[in-house]
Amino acid sequence: MGVEEGVQSEAFAVRGNLVDVVEGRIFPAQVTISQGRIASIAPVAGDQGVYLTPGLVDSHVHVESSMLEPCEFARAALAHGTLGAVCDPHEIANVLGVEGVLFMLGRARSSPFRFSFGAPSCVPATPFETSGAALGADQVRSLLERDDITHLSEVMNYPGVVAGDVGLLEMISAAKRLGKPIDGHAPGLSGQALATYVSRGITTDHEVTSLGEAMEKISLGMRILVREGSAAKDFQALHRLIERHGPMCMFCSDDIHPDDLVRGHIDSLVRRAVRMGHDPVQVLRCASLNPVRHYRMDLGLLRLGDHADFLVVRDLQEFRVERAYLRGRLVAQGGTALVGRDRPEPVNRFEARRISSSDIEVPARGGRMLVIEAEDGSLVTGRAVVKPRVESGLVRSDPVGDVLKIVVVNRYRDQAPAVAFARGFGLASGAIASSVAHDSHNIVAVGVQDEDICAAVDAVMGGGGGIALAAGGRVECLGLPVAGLMSDLEAQEVAGRFARLNDMAGSLGSPLASPFITLSFMALLVIPSLKLSDRGLFDSERFAFTSLWDA
Repeated sequence: MGVEEGVQSEAFAVRGNLVDVVEGRIFPAQVTISQGRIASIAPVAGDQGVYLTPGLVDSHVHVESSMLEPCEFARAALAHGTLGAVCDPHEIANVLGVEGVLFMLGRARSSPFRFSFGAPSCVPATPFETSGAALGADQVRSLLERDDITHLSEVMNYPGVVAGDVGLLEMISAAKRLGKPIDGHAPGLSGQALATYVSRGITTDHEVTSLGEAMEKISLGMRILVREGSAAKDFQALHRLIERHGPMCMFCSDDIHPDDLVRGHIDSLVRRAVRMGHDPVQVLRCASLNPVRHYRMDLGLLRLGDHADFLVVRDLQEFRVERAYLRGRLVAQGGTALVGRDRPEPVNRFEARRISSSDIEVPARGGRMLVIEAEDGSLVTGRAVVKPRVESGLVRSDPVGDVLKIVVVNRYRDQAPAVAFARGFGLASGAIASSVAHDSHNIVAVGVQDEDICAAVDAVMGGGGGIALAAGGRVECLGLPVAGLMSDLEAQEVAGRFARLNDMAGSLGSPLASPFITLSFMALLVIPSLKLSDRGLFDSERFAFTSLWDA
């Protein structure tokens, strides 16, 4: 039998202080690699000057949120010592259904990176929005039966699980029958409802934002995926779990945008945790051992006979990855991936029509109106009740009061846009728009002037998807031709163009760290409290539509 493709066939040895996350010790050793596996581990004398550690794992990520297709995501992650990721292709599934999932699996096979893809469980996430596809229990079961599908991805419709929704329970039952883990998504759920949710067989949650919430979920047997992404940042609130409940913890990004990914990934959390005084072995267990074992990932852990998947770092506190190996093959060195790339053939679905200012007019009705309150660095939104700014019988954006018009345009069919108002974006002029709009990925836009809102939306449509900014006749757009979610360009270029658009939004007055990230979650109905779908304003706490004038 020939050597597995991508495996280093020649034997070689490396020396370093080996971090054994299984036994919980660090010792100087010489590790011999042959045919892509650990052939021997021999203790040696003295400090070796470098450390050998298992590769890092992102225990829950939507690759699509990086705006990079899987092979390019892998190249960016490998540069930071991430050798594997547990991925939910939920975003592209909402656009293209099974075809989208198969696209991600096909691209994953072109990379040495160890992708662990799940079967999306909630497509669409709710019945209150329009997606490009729907996955029923039969389709999810068929995906779960594939060898390259490792788990049932986050079950976001937690009210449906608690209520005993038949379709959801069929998916969960199929995963249990096949012995595949089931990921959860239950923000703020507690008490009997949480107990019921967990009793269905759901094993993880990455939506935990406080220690109290984490402790309750751990007491029921859930594993906590400590999230630090581009939008939701929960590490500071949850890092004490590393010492208290290390075996029940993993690290994840959930959604990480390209400018953040090129700067750092799970290595940033390892570095931060060790600098805060946490035991490096415990930290690396959260970053490698725990996800590898829970998801049965095909990744080595620096044990005799394992695949030779490991990192060489100068010291554990700085945790700068000097070299990264997969199957004994050097895949990254000095912060640069050493694997090639090829551009994908884009897949997409875009059938929306252009909109005009008359399509997004809001007649005044008198009284006060509900306003979505966006919060920087959080997926959770608040709500406010305000007196609208009215001109000529129409409600207008109020940049002085930071109450701006927000629009969601259905990209899958010809339908009138949904319109509401949001606070927190801070634009003094102009508009921003995006086809990255969790979870159904319709087009979402927010802005001051109606003309600029329409121009930004039109730019997104013209590129088959993307993120765009329009101000006073000037329009800039980063195209995302792969399902309207991902670019076919290299990570550094995508990151640079994305950062430029964020900076431009800042120059228009937005105080948000990343306005496009915040915008992308304004249609995420499964996160409280007030959101906007393509069908109207939605109260995520009551899980029902509400009126703009409900105040």
